[in-house]
Amino acid sequence: MEDDFGASSTSPFLTESLELAMEVENESSGPSCFSCAFDSQNGGGRFSAESYLASGSLKRVLLRLDPSPNDYEESTVELFGFQWVTEMALVESCGFLFGLLRYDNTLMISFTSGQAAHLHSEAESIRHQCLKFLHYVKVFIFRYLEPPKVENDGMLHPYEELEAQLPSVLVEELHALTVHIGHLCELPSNVLAAFTIQNKAKVFPPSWHLLHLHLDIKWLVLEVLHVLGEKLKRQVVYANHFINLTGENLTSTSLFEKHCGNLLSDLISLAINKYAKVRPSEALTSSHYPCTCIKELWILLIQLLDHRNKGSSTECFWSLVNTTLKNIFERPSTSENVSGFEIIQCKDPLSFSWWIVSHLAPLYQFDRNGNIDEKVIKNWMQVLTRCTRVLEEHLRMHLQCCLTLCTFWDLNLSIVTILWDYYSKNLNSCFTVPWLGLKDLANVSKTSLSMLELVKRCCCEQQIPSLFNSSNSYFIFLSILAQIVKEENNGVHPWKQLKGRIYSKFHRKRMQELTEVGLQNFFYLFLMLAIVVETEDIVSRVLDLLDFLTPSSITASRRALIWRGHFAFLLVYVEKNMDISALAEKISNAFHEKAKEFLVTKNDYTQRQNLWTLLSTYIDGVQEVFETSCYLSLSEEKLLNDGFTMLLPACRGAELSMVLNFLQVVLARLRSVHERVSQGLQLGNTAPDAQLPLVAKEHHLAVASALWRNFFPYLKSQRMSQTLPSPQLADTAAGFTLLALDIPSKALSDLQPQPVLSMMRLFGWDDMVWPQLVSRYLSHLIQNSSLCEAFSSMGYTSYEALTVRSWFRCVLQMFLDQPSGALAKTDAERTVGKSYMEQLTEMTRLIFKLSEVENILLKANVGQSVFKQDPKSALVQFIKAVGRAYSGLQTLPEKSAMVAKTLEYLGDVLKYVKPYLKAKGPPEGLQLTYWIIGCLVKFCAPILATSKAQQLLFRIVDCLLLPHSVLQQDKELPVALLSAIQESLPLYLQGLSFICCQSQTQGAYLNQLLGSIIRHYFGRFLPSSPTLFGTGQHPLLTALGSSITAPQLLHLRKTTLHVIRENYLQFKGHAPPPRLASVLAFILEVLQRTQSTELCDIDLVLPAVLKCLVLVNELQVKKISTDIVQYMVEGCQAGSGGEHATQLTSVFRQFIQDYTAVYDHRVFNILETVAVLDQTLVTRLIPTITQSLKDSEHKQGLGRNAAQRFDFHFILFFDNE
Repeated sequence: MEDDFGASSTSPFLTESLELAMEVENESSGPSCFSCAFDSQNGGGRFSAESYLASGSLKRVLLRLDPSPNDYEESTVELFGFQWVTEMALVESCGFLFGLLRYDNTLMISFTSGQAAHLHSEAESIRHQCLKFLHYVKVFIFRYLEPPKVENDGMLHPYEELEAQLPSVLVEELHALTVHIGHLCELPSNVLAAFTIQNKAKVFPPSWHLLHLHLDIKWLVLEVLHVLGEKLKRQVVYANHFINLTGENLTSTSLFEKHCGNLLSDLISLAINKYAKVRPSEALTSSHYPCTCIKELWILLIQLLDHRNKGSSTECFWSLVNTTLKNIFERPSTSENVSGFEIIQCKDPLSFSWWIVSHLAPLYQFDRNGNIDEKVIKNWMQVLTRCTRVLEEHLRMHLQCCLTLCTFWDLNLSIVTILWDYYSKNLNSCFTVPWLGLKDLANVSKTSLSMLELVKRCCCEQQIPSLFNSSNSYFIFLSILAQIVKEENNGVHPWKQLKGRIYSKFHRKRMQELTEVGLQNFFYLFLMLAIVVETEDIVSRVLDLLDFLTPSSITASRRALIWRGHFAFLLVYVEKNMDISALAEKISNAFHEKAKEFLVTKNDYTQRQNLWTLLSTYIDGVQEVFETSCYLSLSEEKLLNDGFTMLLPACRGAELSMVLNFLQVVLARLRSVHERVSQGLQLGNTAPDAQLPLVAKEHHLAVASALWRNFFPYLKSQRMSQTLPSPQLADTAAGFTLLALDIPSKALSDLQPQPVLSMMRLFGWDDMVWPQLVSRYLSHLIQNSSLCEAFSSMGYTSYEALTVRSWFRCVLQMFLDQPSGALAKTDAERTVGKSYMEQLTEMTRLIFKLSEVENILLKANVGQSVFKQDPKSALVQFIKAVGRAYSGLQTLPEKSAMVAKTLEYLGDVLKYVKPYLKAKGPPEGLQLTYWIIGCLVKFCAPILATSKAQQLLFRIVDCLLLPHSVLQQDKELPVALLSAIQESLPLYLQGLSFICCQSQTQGAYLNQLLGSIIRHYFGRFLPSSPTLFGTGQHPLLTALGSSITAPQLLHLRKTTLHVIRENYLQFKGHAPPPRLASVLAFILEVLQRTQSTELCDIDLVLPAVLKCLVLVNELQVKKISTDIVQYMVEGCQAGSGGEHATQLTSVFRQFIQDYTAVYDHRVFNILETVAVLDQTLVTRLIPTITQSLKDSEHKQGLGRNAAQRFDFHFILFFDNE
């Protein structure tokens, strides 16, 4: 404390006295007392306003001021119901008054029985009287007691004689009072239970008042003895009468000390009862006092005892506590005069001692007024004993307490010395608590970073109560050690004193005795030291100590642990901004050797697993170094040596995935740091963290060079592997592309002088690279503005077009890796992987954000919602948009440029689908191929009609529609191929029809191609029977029935009917062509769907149909033929005139002339049918019929043919009708 009795004239004393004098008027008139009957939340204070601390009672006593300046001012005072002269009562009736006090105490004890437990107010009144009397005693001593006078004549007045004896009498009465009330633990159990009453109760039972009265008496006895000693200028007062009666020595000093000891014993007794219910894990969260009154009593004792210790040789608080604990726990069982307290048993005295002391130490934060006044007490008690044979759970609690004390007390090297002696012998222990289970495994470090994080927690402030579950005792010891070695004491660094003690425990034999657990604890210790003290010295010593380990004794797991520890020290270097080159070279050389072993180890699975454990440890460690380093300016490139060139080819599956993931992290980290450093240098910032030396950029160049040299060659070799590479290969390639953008000078020589362009050609635009790889690669780069600017600056305008071309290929080849034919056993095997479809969808979204694509969509009036569709549909929409945009152009240069751009978009589109065609599958791939390219032919027909694009069109026809297998009519095509052609053939036919109409240079050849396609596929898709037409629609019907412009439809119809007439309606003599009924049914279906009759129908089809009616007797053929004739006649009524009627008449006229001579009866039957449909037509044919009849009769030379003339008259009859 700052104040003592020998410095009463100093300014702090005067200041406090003046403050108290100013507060006197505001103080309550009630006596100070212990009370927990208050709400701290409402009052805002930690103790009741009536408490000895908050009321200022203790402060006045310590400052030798009037204990109750506002009380006992009248000439008389009421004590225990009687009126007394204020200035004389204690002198004249001291024994009587103390007797009344003891009587009232006895009376209150009787109130606590069951029958009188309702006497609340009476008990409160008695307590008030007792307190009033004891405060009166203090006031009387301070105001009226005079120090003994020097006797001159030996004669004293009787009152003076009584007054002179008062100090001795007071000591006797106070002693009697302490004996009367006894120990707290001797009170009945129902009285002690009053501690548990909630402090918000409005009415308290007599037991509560009695218990708190005992606390008041125990404290006020000390105050009275202290005030008495101060008043008598610390003269020792002897209890003469007591000494004469008993022969025992009793003085004011001995009574104070004995009463203090008993009071401490009482308080410790209460704490022991509380501790019996406390688990070790809850030690620091469970307080040692049952109510705030006990807490206040502890603080009062601390303040009073330490105050007295400054002015005299009396024991301080901690010394008395230490003595009391020793007396309690070390007293022989045969000791006599066993007090009530000593009967209490404590199962674990050592743990209890730590617990009580750790809870008492924070009470030193409270000042004389009960307010927080943080300070460090320079006092360590000898509560720490040997740690041997102590359970881990108790040891954790002990060290938690010790760590708590470190925050309040000055540090003590002897504490660390004792603890280190224990832990240095037990480094191989796990320090686990069995009943904690998995929670206790939290201290196992899987990576170097987690190892370092565990240790760093020991070096900073922690939530000490939670350490029991989160840390073992060894980590708590490290926390204590860290606090001590961080502090300086009078210019002497504790580390200098502890260094030898710690180093001396590690020698060759000891290092070789360490188990894996011991080795881990070894690293924890030196990591903590490296963080807080001499880093380089510590690391150097660790490396020397590790050299003591014999290689044969180091298992794979131990070596992995050593590597993790090595990287943990690297991280310490990085966090302290120290160059790591020396450390990095040592560990990277070891990695190089293990990578070489891994490369040559192929069949030994166990050896391979052991090596991978080490190599993965190295990879994790390097990644953590790069992620931790702020500027990558500490020689991190040393960790990226050529060991990776041997590791990568040897990796498989998950191993390769881990390495590539690591590589992505390093690439991203390098780019991020390089950009930040470059921006800082460009801005010219003068802040300390922005003034980076140019050496930082040099290190970045070194890291980039190491990445290109040791990693990229493997990536380049894998881009066209026979098996589908890992998706991470694309991610990593994208990272290298962006690195080439940021640091182009360090790319490999074969990528120069434009490494970004070279990378795009390798991974993004090469048609031989897996589409899954390309789509993922480009998705990372399409929207990168810096990349777009780079291509613009180098004048490369095809960037977007080539990217669109790659998208075309990725969509077309989405089924490339799916099994075909018999291998496609399940739907799951024949469908595109979900991840690749999501990848394509994302790529599609990005493609539609390209400026060229947006421009095309804008010209074609296509909404941006297109890209939200699945990739196949989006591609078709884009093809449509290209066709529309071209059709909207006006000038020839614009159209020519658009054709060139479209061809650039498409590339060698047939090359993309060649794998499907070659393998005849899978079905999904063939369907997609024919559908997409069919859409291209139909919707981009104006473009394909140009001379620039016709070669592509011819290749499409040759490869997809007229391959060699199709030309062989007798050869069956695969079902999947035939199905794909059947569904998409209408697109090709419509597009080709348009091109035939538009082309001016290759019209004849195109018409020939169109006719060939129709000829080959008409028969392939023609059903064997007309009844089967409804089961599978003929693609030519779809093409002819679609809503296309009239010229295209007419051309396609004309070509189709021409092909049918020439190839499917030709009689061999009188033998009808095969599948005649089906052919006629197709023609009928066309007429029915279009509901119109064209000139080509009459010209090309009607003569053959009429011939079928004459020559074929099959009922089905006759019916279909009749229906066709009916549709045609009704479609162009002769009576309506016009070209159709004329052509129809001409056909019938030729038909009559050709067949009347031989098939007169059948001809007349047909004409009878026609007469019903169109009389005008038959009327116009009468001259021709008449002439044919005459010619027939003349040729026969038999005169008139009665049968023919009858049939002719019958027709005339129908005509007249």
